[in-house]
Amino acid sequence: MNATKRQTASVTAQAQPKDALDRTDRAILRALQRDASVSNVALAAKVNLSAPACLRRVERLKSIGMIRGIVALLEPRAVDAGMLVMIGVVLDRSTPESFADFEKAVHKVSGCLECHVVTGEFDYFMLLRTRDHESFNRLHAEQLLYLPGVRQIRSFMVLKEVLSTTQLTV
Repeated sequence: MNATKRQTASVTAQAQPKDALDRTDRAILRALQRDASVSNVALAAKVNLSAPACLRRVERLKSIGMIRGIVALLEPRAVDAGMLVMIGVVLDRSTPESFADFEKAVHKVSGCLECHVVTGEFDYFMLLRTRDHESFNRLHAEQLLYLPGVRQIRSFMVLKEVLSTTQLTV
């Protein structure tokens, strides 16, 4: 899906409040969040629909932007990304240009999963995964220190993941 289609789907989803979904749509979304690899026939049986009707509903949910994509969630340790790090970033200046430069550069940071503009003490929070302390130290020295417009970086190594989910309430 190209950027224009994603943006249009996102706008469509925002215009479509979750209240516009019926019970069957919600059941489909809950089931797909638990296991998106389920076959259409099995999904249809779970939500008490015929397979063609279920497929039409899933395609509609995709077209209105309620389903952004279908992915496989990997085990981080199995792909040498067992260390989770949260990073708070403060920029030198609060100008549109400095924010744009930082946002463009952050896409190239190895292992960066998320980056958010936030309120409060920091301008951004990043979430990244790396193999271990040594690999994070190398990433910090080789990439994070060179992000444009950065005044301060604070790293928080995650000691224990208490809750981590991709499922939203529908």
